[in-house]
Amino acid sequence: MIRQALPLRPWRGRLSSSRPVTALLVVVLLLAGGLVAGVAAAPAPAAASGQRIGPGVQTYTKGAQCTANFVFKDRQGRTFVGYAAHCAGKGDSSQTNGCHTASWPLGTRVAFRTGGNVLTDGTTLGHGRLRYSSWIAMHRARTRGAATCAYNDLALVQVVGASLRKVDPTVPVLGGPTGVAAPPAVGGKVYSYGASSLRGGQAKQGTVQQRGRWTTQVFTASPGIPGDSGSGFLDGRGRAFGVLSTIAIFPETGSNGVGTLSLEMAYAARHGVPGLHLVRGRTAFRAPGGLPLLG
Repeated sequence: MIRQALPLRPWRGRLSSSRPVTALLVVVLLLAGGLVAGVAAAPAPAAASGQRIGPGVQTYTKGAQCTANFVFKDRQGRTFVGYAAHCAGKGDSSQTNGCHTASWPLGTRVAFRTGGNVLTDGTTLGHGRLRYSSWIAMHRARTRGAATCAYNDLALVQVVGASLRKVDPTVPVLGGPTGVAAPPAVGGKVYSYGASSLRGGQAKQGTVQQRGRWTTQVFTASPGIPGDSGSGFLDGRGRAFGVLSTIAIFPETGSNGVGTLSLEMAYAARHGVPGLHLVRGRTAFRAPGGLPLLG
């Protein structure tokens, strides 16, 4: 099946505070849509949404807002928060090839925030530095594989100093991750948490439509929107398997392109971040509805 996809571009800017009525209406409509179609449009519980830096936190790079996926460490013991490489890219929405699209350089400052929306940039929780980008790594390695160039979309922000004390690897609302796994088979249930400043924090569930090596097409009733870019995806046992990268505009709206996390991590380990591994969440993964998922 041929699918037309666009990168789920980060959200840049916000509505002017001089137009409060219009801005408030936009917020209400977006949140209402999330409550109808998603698992939860409400913010994460206080324990997960206070001063934490980790999955589901909003990331801002040169004004572009995305969502963090998971927490990682490497052989040196450095701590990273992951998001999508295209969130630090300089290209427009038509430039999906990471091997050919420019990126902001390593060392670029990234802010971790919470509560950002169309009226405000939210509260800054801390900062980090871009230490790895698959797009930059593919440029340097002169990678040419079509699927790799199109779907290898992982970036790592190193957390240092006082911000380290705020790091929590737990996925809001859902719990986990419990480990890393290959993408589920077609029909498998999947779960995610996005924090677009256009809609607010939202846990979502979906179903695998099509499974490839580097990308998996996932349908969610409440599809990813700009600002959700980089969100992590979990399988039915709470294992991390993907990073939200693109949205399909044909033939089925609501289909999300999710990069294969295990391959993205392996590529990072070979190209600048040796010993890269996932940090597991501090609480057990729970299926929507609050019931423990056994298995």
